[in-house]
Amino acid sequence: MKLFAMGLLTATAVLLLGGCANVSQVSPWEKGNLAKPEMTFDSDRLDTAFTEHVYGSKEGSSGGAGVGGGGCGCN
Repeated sequence: MKLFAMGLLTATAVLLLGGCANVSQVSPWEKGNLAKPEMTFDSDRLDTAFTEHVYGSKEGSSGGAGVGGGGCGCN
């Protein structure tokens, strides 16, 4: 029974991971879909600006989202 369960588990893992094996490059005609504004991580500029403002305020230093160093003095 233990051997059957192990075989079933192995077969399931092979089938699930088999879907990841078909990794290919993006075709040229598919790149237009990826360039759409809704495909970006920060499609809402106002929300992104607000989030960066909050992050900079919590960081406690000027330019907290891209400048080295912090407000605590521990570089």
